[in-house]
Amino acid sequence: MDPELAGLASVAAATVVQLLTTAGWERAQNSMGALWRRVYPDRADTVESELEESRAVLLAAREDANEPAEAELAEAELVSEWQGRLRRLLAAEPALAAELRRILAVDLSPEPPGSGREEPSVTVSVRALDSSRVYVAGRDQHITGGGDR
Repeated sequence: MDPELAGLASVAAATVVQLLTTAGWERAQNSMGALWRRVYPDRADTVESELEESRAVLLAAREDANEPAEAELAEAELVSEWQGRLRRLLAAEPALAAELRRILAVDLSPEPPGSGREEPSVTVSVRALDSSRVYVAGRDQHITGGGDR
C-alpha cells in the first residue's frame, strides 16, 4: 500500500477512536458510515454499529480500568483495528483518500468550520528498524513505567 494512504488511514483511525468518547462521536460514526456507503453500501450500517460497539468498549475500559494503562491499551487496540479497516477500504478504492481527507478536515475537525482558528499543517513520518522504539505525539506525550532506557 502507498505509504501516504497508510498514513492517512492511521491518522483517520486515531481521530475516529479519539472522538468515540466525546460529544463528536456521532459525527465520526456518520462520517465513517457515509464513507463506506460510497464503496460498500451494504456494509455501512454494520460499520456504524461496530463504531458504536467500539465506543462502548472504550468507555467501559476507561470506567473499569484500575490503571490508566489498561484504558490506553484498549484505545490502542481500537486504533489498530480501525486502521486496518480503513487501510483495506483505501486499498480497494484509493480514490476515497480525497474524501477521507475532507472528512478529517471538515467533519471531524475539533474546531467547527469557519471558526477562524487555523492550525498549521504538520506531517510526521517515522520508521523504526530492528529493535528501536519510536514515540510520536501530536501534542503532549507522557511515558511512564519501567523498561530499557
